[in-house]
Amino acid sequence: MELRQLRYFVRVVELGSMSRAAIDLDVVQSALSQQIARLEGELSTRLLQRSSKGVTATEAGLAFFREAQLALRHADEAARAAQQARLSGSVSVGLAPTTASVLGLPLMQSVRERYPEVRLHMVESLSGHLSSMLNARQLDLAVLFDTDPGRRWSVTPLVEEKLFLIRARAEGQARLPAKIRLAQLADLPLILPSGPHGLRSTLDAAFSGGRLRRLLPMEIDSLAMLMDAVRAGLGCTVQPGAALARFGDAAEVFEVAEIADARVRRVNSLCSLSDDELSPAALAVRVALAECARALVEAGRWAGARWSHHES
Repeated sequence: MELRQLRYFVRVVELGSMSRAAIDLDVVQSALSQQIARLEGELSTRLLQRSSKGVTATEAGLAFFREAQLALRHADEAARAAQQARLSGSVSVGLAPTTASVLGLPLMQSVRERYPEVRLHMVESLSGHLSSMLNARQLDLAVLFDTDPGRRWSVTPLVEEKLFLIRARAEGQARLPAKIRLAQLADLPLILPSGPHGLRSTLDAAFSGGRLRRLLPMEIDSLAMLMDAVRAGLGCTVQPGAALARFGDAAEVFEVAEIADARVRRVNSLCSLSDDELSPAALAVRVALAECARALVEAGRWAGARWSHHES
């Protein structure tokens, strides 16, 4: 016996007509009749008396009608209770600086709106540090770039970003082309994060795979400080477009060239502790984070990014 059958039966009795009930319920009359017949078969009794004047409940039907009304009210109350129940607790989320510049505020706004009693603990740090924190159970969720499948994490590819060569604009300086290849970066004064962090790992792997000369950049493990150094003309950097999100004057201060090599992309993966270790609040925030990322990409608010999460 299904709630749908109860709803159908109750509406037929209330309206006294199969045809009017079908219209009211927005189902075809044959499907409605079939469900009523199935219900009568399950109960092994006739519930409705059909005549030229319409449909009336039998004695058994009237008894069933009263109990069905009560059951439906209880079901509706249970649904309302579930919908109104408020998640609570603390959820810790780690974002790399470039990801945080695009995703951080929208995520906080979304969680505040949906789950006002959930307390977010937001951590902004380079991905290598976030990975260590997730392993140490200091974070529930993190968006990472270098994910080791051997770890006991739940990992979902989220967003794939193009990478760009970024440098400060300067008078008398030849303009960058729209696109540039990896091989052209080796002789440039580069400023990058150090080895353990996701972006550097991506670039080192690309140079190694392409048999290109090894990078010997200045290393700065702080996005803010790194971008200050680039803005001051101390060198160039390779970053996703999100690295410019916190600069209102980015178009006037910096110039960019897309890295043309097809294999050089950065995948943002949504990583978390295994599902059985996450609280209901953390599971809800994980869904909200994925939805925020998708909305930002589809609205064109995540520069150079495309949605890469595939529903199972």
